Amino acid sequence: MGSTSGPPTLAVVGATGAVGAVMLDLLSTRRDVYGDIRLVGSQRSAGRMLRVRGERAEAVALTPEVFDDVDIATFAVPASVAEEWAPVAVARGAVAVDGSPVFRMSPDIPLVVPEVNPARVRERPRGIVAGPGCTTLAMIVAIGALHRRYGLRELVVASYQAASGAGRHGLDTLYAQMEKVGGDRALGNRAGDIRGVVGDLGPFPAPLTMNVVPWAGTHEDGGWTSDEVGIRDETRRILGLPGLKVSATCVRVPVITGHSMAVHAVFEERTDQREAQEILARSPGVVLCDNPETHEFPTPSDVVGTDPTWAGRVRRSLDDPQALDLFLCGDNLRQGAAVNTAQIAELVAAELNP
Repeated sequence: MGSTSGPPTLAVVGATGAVGAVMLDLLSTRRDVYGDIRLVGSQRSAGRMLRVRGERAEAVALTPEVFDDVDIATFAVPASVAEEWAPVAVARGAVAVDGSPVFRMSPDIPLVVPEVNPARVRERPRGIVAGPGCTTLAMIVAIGALHRRYGLRELVVASYQAASGAGRHGLDTLYAQMEKVGGDRALGNRAGDIRGVVGDLGPFPAPLTMNVVPWAGTHEDGGWTSDEVGIRDETRRILGLPGLKVSATCVRVPVITGHSMAVHAVFEERTDQREAQEILARSPGVVLCDNPETHEFPTPSDVVGTDPTWAGRVRRSLDDPQALDLFLCGDNLRQGAAVNTAQIAELVAAELNP
């Protein structure tokens, strides 16, 4: 292990990226449990001045030596970078906490959401802890709380995923398409007219502005996408339910930041609307916003920039007393990425420096 005593040393790999920026904000606003913090980026971003814990700090290039004397290394980087460098960090004595998809389904690497399965963080034979994808994280804390009471049996979900989930290219594409469409009220009345105006589709298979696109991720067998399969596989691992039935349809929507989920959850026991609302209201990491009489429910534009999962539209199914329907929202850069990584790192820090 890196340091021998005192607060652990942290390396933030990907500190100059979008999720990295949120990590630095979290490190500046959450309880400070670290000694030294090293900010690590690519070769081209080395030397950039960043701000963490109220002080300016220089980003250094990613090399094996940056992990010397480091206790915990968080990774907010593409999968290929994490696959190469997380084992390097472990070899140098650090515990690696990775937010990319590369290790999520490895049986010897725990997949952790601290509000749901915190004990799993100690089971890391390879020295790596993984976090799930941003779409799963929009749902899993709330669903985990309901599972503890009712026993989850089946999930049918539809996601409404923001452009930022496709990275900087996704955001740039949406903004460019919005500018091209402008306020032209003639558009959207004829098949293909928006496609003809926006031109470049960027990372999306169809225009995103003034549209919704039922595709997120890469192609998988049977017509599924990687995001849809990921929701199924990650939920099963996190909840410890290898036979859980999960059906997901992932849809990209013209929202800047904030993923939403419409969830139909079937349980082993009979459900109760009021009790389910109370469970969600008192669950760490969940905020209940649910008053149909006054049209109170979460939307991505209202929850962006916040850390919890927001839950609303909680209803017992009309046709199945063992099922609940609800709507969930979360900031996919904060709650869906950086917050979970930060919480895992804090669990490790508490273990290393009790």
